[in-house]
Amino acid sequence: MSSDRRESLEVHPEHPPVVPIPQDPFLPREPLLRLVNLFPAGQFVRYLYVGVFNTVFGYISFVVILTLLNAVLPARLLYLTVVLASVLGMPLNITVAYLGYKLFVFRTKGNYLWEWLKCFAVYGSGMIPGLVALSALTRFLQSVIHRHATALHSFLSTAEGHLQGRSLTFLQHIATGKATAGYVAGAVVIGVSTIYSFVGHKKVTFRAKADDELSR
Repeated sequence: MSSDRRESLEVHPEHPPVVPIPQDPFLPREPLLRLVNLFPAGQFVRYLYVGVFNTVFGYISFVVILTLLNAVLPARLLYLTVVLASVLGMPLNITVAYLGYKLFVFRTKGNYLWEWLKCFAVYGSGMIPGLVALSALTRFLQSVIHRHATALHSFLSTAEGHLQGRSLTFLQHIATGKATAGYVAGAVVIGVSTIYSFVGHKKVTFRAKADDELSR
């Protein structure tokens, strides 16, 4: 194969990629190039930092609201309680996430209200699938925890010998509380939404500024 031919088969992204790109002539070039261009290295790393904070913040707010709701709602309705907790915490979580993305990741200027509304639209587009997954996963985990209750109590007894103070109290609350499945399901769903939201914010919420940065 000639050098010109090899050059034509290589993938040349518009920005440094997050990870090295395998220059394999058998890999589909155009789809790979489009995928790489979605994740500029510096921008994506900043997104990961902000995303970790948003994930922790969102999960803490979810846990707090779920704990309050569990005090007044029956445990048999947990698969619906987790949905209510997620919806109630959504306005605050989206606003905090929007400010982090705007100020530290995409670094756009002005258009606060319009971008904020678009941010709600991005999260809203994935809200229904996310809530369905949250409820279904909670019910599934409830059944799993029920089937393995003996093993979980054995694990807790072992862990108690190595923990003390607040760490032990927190573990006992999570392991023996009626909302354990909801806490775990919430963590999984919030974590999975991170990549989806990055692509959505890049292509919708902050699109104009992101395109300008790539064209420089």
